[in-house]
Amino acid sequence: MDTTYARVAGLDVHHKSIQCAVRCQTSGKLFAQSRSFGTMTCELRAMADYLQALGITHVALESTGVLWKPVWNILEGRFTLLLVNPRHLKKVPGRKTDVSDAQWIAHLLQCGLLKASFVPIRAVRDLRDLTRHRAQLVAEHTRVVNRIHKLLEDANIKLGAVASNIMGTSGRAMLKSLLDGENDVNKMAELAETTLRGKIPQLRLALEGKFTVHHRCVLKRLMAHVEFLEQESRLVSEEIARIEESLLPRDDFRRLDTIPGINRVAIQNILAEIGPDMSVFPDEHHLSSWAGICPGNEESAGKRLRSSTRHGNRWLRRILSEAAWAATHAKDSYFSAQYRRIAARRGKCRALLAVAHSLLIVFYKILKHHKEYQDLGSDYFDRHGSERLQRYLINRLEALGNEVTLRPRTPDQNA
Repeated sequence: MDTTYARVAGLDVHHKSIQCAVRCQTSGKLFAQSRSFGTMTCELRAMADYLQALGITHVALESTGVLWKPVWNILEGRFTLLLVNPRHLKKVPGRKTDVSDAQWIAHLLQCGLLKASFVPIRAVRDLRDLTRHRAQLVAEHTRVVNRIHKLLEDANIKLGAVASNIMGTSGRAMLKSLLDGENDVNKMAELAETTLRGKIPQLRLALEGKFTVHHRCVLKRLMAHVEFLEQESRLVSEEIARIEESLLPRDDFRRLDTIPGINRVAIQNILAEIGPDMSVFPDEHHLSSWAGICPGNEESAGKRLRSSTRHGNRWLRRILSEAAWAATHAKDSYFSAQYRRIAARRGKCRALLAVAHSLLIVFYKILKHHKEYQDLGSDYFDRHGSERLQRYLINRLEALGNEVTLRPRTPDQNA
């Protein structure tokens, strides 16, 4: 195979060691060498100096969990780095050692056969860590609230059967009253606020139970955990907002905020996964393929085998699905019409993923071209498929035994 890069290195990264294989093609002669390095910072710097002394220009390493990140951080800026999907490297049998793995990576890199994965800039990677951490905090908050529900059920207190949110203002006041040792259900029911005051008789019945000292002890610890998680989420959100403001211009943020189903949290989460620079993706189709929210393409002998979506970025898929669900409930919007149209034929799950795909395309277009969002309207499909819709409705009416004659409206009738 022809040589694309003259001086390359392949790294096989592990928890405690790194196998480094270099290949240097000079004057028709090949110099190949393999060395082992540790993963401590000083050893990573020594490896970088070793590669730089050999004149290495391109370095490839596998995407192995989080082990590649410290190596990337040390080598970034000194070499052209390629983070490679392990599936692209494991097709050749017979390589059963770490050294041969590193040599194979270097060989493929030198021949230009490796495709680099998308790795955003450092600021976006920092934002990504924070948004994912916030998502975990929110998930843990939900788990703790569910444990509070179970504890109240154990004490036969049916607060969750009357109040839709036991962690609202009224629910928290009643839980605090239980922690303070209050036993009078009338006093606790009077703590209800706003619309919940209309359910005071039901609250009196729901708050009557057997709340013991043990329940009070467990509830105190759970409430403290909830408050801790909420405080941590607020602090993380403040740091996310600071980084987001430095990455995304205010005009682009305003444009993105006009998309149905998209709010500030969604913008931050999507931005953390794809970054603000859309030039790294040739077009919106490449971005959708990378995210794993577009139909698959597998064909053999002229037959379409499968069209299921592949495993892409699960964090991006999650937030886009949540935003798509909110967008489907927006009145008179293109996304709600798209959802209803596809759900009737393909089911709700596929329709939701199709809306998520459309949202990502809109996100890409706004970040790429910095233009305002313009909704196509809920009647978009009727306007662009009017002839097909007419044929469908005529066939339905004729199937019911009617004779249909179409006659265009006059200008006076349209008025």
